[in-house]
Order: sequence, then C-alpha cells, then structure tokens
Amino acid sequence: METTNGANYRFFARWAAFSYQNAIWVILLSIIIAGTSVVYTANNLGIHTDTTDMLSEEVPFRVNHKRYKEAFPQYEDALLLVLDAPTPEQAHAAAKQLNEYLQKDTEHFYEASYLSGDSFFEQNGLLYKDIAELEKITDRLAAAQPLIARLSENPALDTFASVLTEAVDEMISGRNLDLGAVFNGISTTLDTRMANMPRALSWQILLDGEQQADRYQEIILTRPKLDYTQLFAAEQPMNAIREAAKNLGITADSPTKLRITGEAALAFDELHSAMRGAQDAGMLALVLVIVVLLIALRTIGAIMTVLFSLALGLLLTAAFATFAVGHLNLISIAFAVLYIGLGIDYAIHFLLRHEEVQRTTGLSVTETLPKASGDIGHALMLCAVTTAIGFYAFMPTTYDGVAELGLISGSGMMISLLVTLTVVPALQRFFPMRTIKPLISMKPIHQALEWPGHSRKTVYTLTFFIVLLSLIALPQVRFDYNLLNLNDPHVESVETFRDLLENADNSPWHIVALEDDQTETEQLVHQLTALPEVDKVVTLLDMVPDNQDEKILLIEEMAMTLGPITFMPIVQKDMDVDAQRTALQELRQALGRLINEQPAHAAIETARALYRSLSGLLMRLDQAGTHAAQAQLLSATAHDLLHLLPKSIHRLQAALQAQPFDRQDMPESVRMHWLSDDHIFRVAIYPNENINDNDALTRFVRAVQQITPGATGVPVISLEAGEAVVDAFIHAFSLALIGVIVALLVLLRSVRSTMLVMVPLLLGALFTVATAVLFDVSFNFANVIALPLILGIGIDCSVHMVHRSGSTGENYENLLHTSTARAIFYSALTTMTGFGSMIFSQHQGTASMGLLLLIGVILTLACVLIILPVLLQSSGNKKVPVA
Repeated sequence: METTNGANYRFFARWAAFSYQNAIWVILLSIIIAGTSVVYTANNLGIHTDTTDMLSEEVPFRVNHKRYKEAFPQYEDALLLVLDAPTPEQAHAAAKQLNEYLQKDTEHFYEASYLSGDSFFEQNGLLYKDIAELEKITDRLAAAQPLIARLSENPALDTFASVLTEAVDEMISGRNLDLGAVFNGISTTLDTRMANMPRALSWQILLDGEQQADRYQEIILTRPKLDYTQLFAAEQPMNAIREAAKNLGITADSPTKLRITGEAALAFDELHSAMRGAQDAGMLALVLVIVVLLIALRTIGAIMTVLFSLALGLLLTAAFATFAVGHLNLISIAFAVLYIGLGIDYAIHFLLRHEEVQRTTGLSVTETLPKASGDIGHALMLCAVTTAIGFYAFMPTTYDGVAELGLISGSGMMISLLVTLTVVPALQRFFPMRTIKPLISMKPIHQALEWPGHSRKTVYTLTFFIVLLSLIALPQVRFDYNLLNLNDPHVESVETFRDLLENADNSPWHIVALEDDQTETEQLVHQLTALPEVDKVVTLLDMVPDNQDEKILLIEEMAMTLGPITFMPIVQKDMDVDAQRTALQELRQALGRLINEQPAHAAIETARALYRSLSGLLMRLDQAGTHAAQAQLLSATAHDLLHLLPKSIHRLQAALQAQPFDRQDMPESVRMHWLSDDHIFRVAIYPNENINDNDALTRFVRAVQQITPGATGVPVISLEAGEAVVDAFIHAFSLALIGVIVALLVLLRSVRSTMLVMVPLLLGALFTVATAVLFDVSFNFANVIALPLILGIGIDCSVHMVHRSGSTGENYENLLHTSTARAIFYSALTTMTGFGSMIFSQHQGTASMGLLLLIGVILTLACVLIILPVLLQSSGNKKVPVA
C-alpha cells in the first residue's frame, strides 16, 4: 500500500514522531492543562436555564414579551399553586391560609396572589352571578333557612335529622320545597363514609343547587425569586412552598392536596428529568461504548487511550466555552453530546490505522506511528475543518442558544484534532497498539459488504426509489411547538398543567394583548370575541359587573331571609347514641312515606338514594357492636355533614354585604392584575379548545395575531420560538452546506471528490428526515440538536472513505476491508450505542433526540458503506490530489 509522501504527510508524520519521543512531557503537560481547565471551568462557567434568553432580544415576539414583563412583572416565571379539595370551602380555606403565609415570605417570593380569596371578591362575589342564578340561590336559601337556624343553635346530628324529617313531612302534605340537592348531597356524603372514603358535605354547593363534584380547585399565583446562577433556579422557592404547606397541614394524607406547576416549576422538572435521564443513559452508554471499544480495539490500553483523549478534549472544550462565552444554556450544554459523538471517532481512526500499518509492514512502532499519522492526519484535518465550518455556520443565526452551540462545538472539533494528533501518539509509548485478530470468520461479512459492488444497478435503482419516496414524505415533516411534550409526562408540574389546560375557561396558556386606553381595549375585545377560536376575552372592564342595582336588591332579600345567624360553639359531650339512632330512623321512615305517597315528586330519585344511604348507615351502626364504636361512627358522620356549615354561612354573610362599585373603587390588589402603573390595559384572550394540541395552538395564535400582531403569552412564544428555531436551523444548514462545499473544494482540490463526499451526506440527511416522518417523530426544541451531530458524522465518514480511496487508489473490495471502513463502522457504532441509550430517558425531548440520532447514524452509515463505495467504483477509483 503506497502512500503519498507529500508535505501534509511529512508534517503529520513528524508531529506524531515528536509526540512519541517526548511522551512523558506531553502526558504531564496534558494532565496539568486538564487540571487547570477543571479549576478554571468550575470557578467561572455559569449556567443559564432561562430558555427565553436563548433567542435574540431583537426578535419581534421577544420585544413584545419584554414590554409585557415590564408592565405586569407578577406574571413572569410564575408558579401556579393548585389546591385540590373535596369541597370548595376546604379548597378556599387552604388557599387563603397558604397565600397569607407566602405573602410574608419575602425571602423567596416577590408576591403571592389569590384573587378569589381577596376581601374585595369575598364581599362582592355575588354581583358577578347572573340575576337568574341569584334568584335560584334566594329560593334555596329560603328553603334551607329553618334548617340552618336550628343547626346554628344546636349543631348536632339528631337536630339535623329532626329538621329534615319535619321538612319531608311538609313535602308529603303538599308543600313545595326544593330539597333534591340537599338529599343528594347528604346521600353522597353518607355513601363515601360507608365506603371508608369520607368526604365533607359542601353547604356552598347545596345553596348553589349543584351536584357536588369529586374535587374543587383553587389557584394561587406566586412570583418566586429565581436564582439563575444555580442549576435549579426555582428549587428554593418550591421547597419553601412545600414547607409552608406542611406547616399548614396540607400533606399527602390530608383532604386538601397541593400541586405546583407554572413556568418556573415546569423548567425545574424539565431540567431535573433531563439530568436524571442523562445520568441513567450515561451509565448505560458508558458500558455499551466500552463493550464496542473492546470489540474494536481489543486491549485495555487502547481503550484507555481513547477515553483519556476524549476526556482531555472535553475538558479543554469546556474551558474554551468558559473563556469565549462564559456560560452554558440548555442548548449549548449539548456540546458535550456532540463532542463525545464526534471526538471519539478521531482516536478510533488513528489507532485502527496504526494497527493496520503495523500488521501490514511488521515495522517497529517508531516507524509505523509516523507512517500511520502521515496517512490519517490529512483526513482527520479535513474532517475537523469541514465539521467545524458546519458548526460555525450556526453562529450568525438569531437563535443565540444555537449560535453559542456552534461556536463551542466547532472549536471543540479543532481541539479534538489537536488532542488526537498530540496525545494519542504519546500514549502509544505506554499503551502500544496490538495486532487485532478477528473474533469470528470475516468471510461472510466481506461477502455481504461486497454485494453492492456486484449489484450496482440494484443499488442505484433502490436508491432512486428511496430518494423519490423521501422527497414525497418531506413536506410532512412536523415541528412540535408544545414545550410540555419535551418533559417527563409523569412529573407533577406537567400532569397538573395538562389538567388545567383541559379547562379552556381558565387555561393557563392564554394570549395577552396590551392596550394604552379604554377605548382601544373595548374595540379590541369586540374584534376578538367574534373569532371562533376565542372562548372569552377578559379585561379590567369585566371586573365591574352589570345590573348591580337589581342584583343588590336580590342580595338584600337574601340577607333578610337568612337573618342574623350566629353559630354556637360545639361543646364536646357524651354521645347519646340512642337519640341519634332514633332521629336517623325517623328520617328514614319519613322518606319511606314520601316515596310511597308521592311517587311522582320531583325529588323522588334523590329521596330514594338518601333512604338507601340511611339504611346502610343504620346497618353499619348495628354491626359496630360496642357503644364506643357506634359513638365514633355517629360522631364522624356528624362531622362530615356539619363541620363546614359555619364556614359556608360566614362566607355567605360576608357576600351579603355587597355594595355597588365602579372601576375606581377596585382595590390595588385586584387592579394591578389588569391595569399597570403606566395605565396599560391587560387583555387576557382564552382559547376555545385545548391548545395542548399543536394544530389548535397554531389556529388560536394565528387568528389572534391577525387582530393584534403584538400579542404575547406562552402560546405565542411557543409558536414563534419554534418557527424561529426552524428558520435558524434552515439558515444555519444552508450556510453550513455552502461552507463545507467550499472547504472541501479548497482542501481536496477536486470537484469529483467533493461531490463524492457530499452525496452520502445529503442522502443520509434526506433519509433521516423521511424516516422521522414514517415513525411519526416530530422535530422539537430538543432533538433538533441531533441534526448537527448527524451532519458531522456524515462529513467525517465520507471524507475518510473518499480520502482513502483517492490517496491510495484502493479498489472496491479492498476499500471495505481496510481499517478505514472498520473505523467508520465502530465509530458509528459507539455513537449509536452511546446516544441510542438516551431513548430510555424519562425526558421526552432527550428520548426523541436519542431516537433521531439512532436513525440518522444508521442511515448515514448505510449511505457511506453501501452507496458511497459503489459511487467510488463507478467513478473509476482515480486518484485525486490530497495535498
């Protein structure tokens, strides 16, 4: 095998010889530089987890969002605290307590707001109901007033049952009492107690005439003090919330449950799941990569050489990132993934070429090492320069996260080249490469590899049809704008956020528009409410209800009906089990008479249900056995039915103090959410459907932007950021393609060789995109980072094959049996096993990145080892200048 002994050959040969002769100093210097890099990086490298900072501030949607943040800072990086309880009273009480607690915690929060618990809304809440609703509440309050009055004097189970018995008797005699909701509520409460899943009776729901739901939610909005110098910026505020809830008795075992979501919590969980997934995948990847290296290199010394050079290059690249950029973000942190995927290739190619030269010449290491370096050095330089240019092409984009990734990764490729050509030859002095003997017979593998060369027409035909199908699939490529789909779907913040999104009436993902005066606000509301994609539009103007005078009259009537009720304190005394049992039996008997005598009554079904529930309670009471057990059961039942009544009536009495008001009368605690200090109106625009779906999200955002182009909010940011990323990558890949072609033309000095390098690269990219469509893999903010790695692998593999063929004139069969083909295969295999392990990550973005990488590397490898050799064979294996 003859090799061109030109200037490049001599340069790289002397480089390797120098490193080998001064091995001890090279290794010591490398260790010192590595240690210095670790210290420098650890003390100076920052982490920015704020994803919005990864896009240029000049992008229009960021300009709009900046104005919104300045006008209403309380909505920036907010935490949403969702309190779930079996009754609205319990949810309200817990939310109010927690909100008051957090308002005092100025160390972790700028502010906390629970609008439903604001004293203004507690007093004037009834004014926001329709007149028809108020009339129904008035009627139900009139029917329940005798019960409430008697219970206020003696809040006991027997009193409750006795009053209900009297009411049922009146219904039998013909009086029209609307007690269906009361019967249903009591029946459900008794049934849950009998099922050992106790739930309190909501008197608020009874007066509203609704059926009690399984759970009720209240939401607190907090603005945490985030520390972006820490990896987990929201960790301390979230821990403070958990501790506050624990102190208030809101635990996993209590009826009221706390869930935390919002932008800050989602970012926290996303980073946490990504790191946890990377840790798990990293351990698996390390094991698999070592297995592949053992198969490829066969000796521990060679594996240590590869891993040492990889670690050194990674540390030097991190130090460069610290010096050149000063921080990493959630995009540029992927430089480590890219470096490992590409940097390991250089050492593998160098060592396998050295082994091949040793095996074919039988010379000593002092002769074979410079020869191997001279042979492979120019190819490695071509790979590093072209891949670096491909990465540097990302720098001019408006996506700062990707631009920083391009700078760091491009420079990392040059660092990897220097490390490989300097450190790997030095390590050969201590860990010399041994001759590799095949583990199995290579004849079947050689025959399989040689098949395409004997079936060129078949290869060309199949390639043509696959290209055609891929081009047809290309327009179906999708980008997933939904940031939730990147995260682990099972973490609390994501599950809670999706739960909130299902309720379009109060979706946390809504669009916000800003207007400078009331007239413009009214005009915008009128235009937006006409859109079919919009459910409702809320502004400060909606905070002043209509028909206040008429509503006040109904509220005054309620106050007169209820009267001045004051609940007596409950005094603990011995339970009279017999009296309680008798009262319950009498109520059941009265219901039996109602069922028999008034079978067509409107409340007959709920009466039957309550009759069955009472029968079950009395049977359980008989089965309890001891007096103490019976007293305990009756006491628990009384607590379920009655303990929320005083709180409900107290809130109702506060609401009966409502007074007419206008915008000027609204307190600052309410007005601040809708009108800024600069008198900018906040307009909240809610979707008509669940915008967790990408198509619904796009329809909603585009429809609103037609009316108000300056709108902002998470839906707008997600869509616009996604399109900015797509545009940035299209722009970057266009520049990368041009830069790589120019670099190849300059370095290879051959149009033919440049075309041969580019064809498998372009085919691999096309097939990868088409396969992603076939497997319904959408591109997203995370897996789009895999594309530069696939680009780099495609360049490296093609350059090595074309360079080997052009510099030595290897024929088709010999080319596939060389160390170059083996190095390409094993390098790709380490990448596939290493990053394919990411598929098992809980973080969906990381998992999708792993899947896309696996697909891309497999298809690129197929193009390089099947299509490219056929092209080389067809082109006549003419030697080309390689300088």
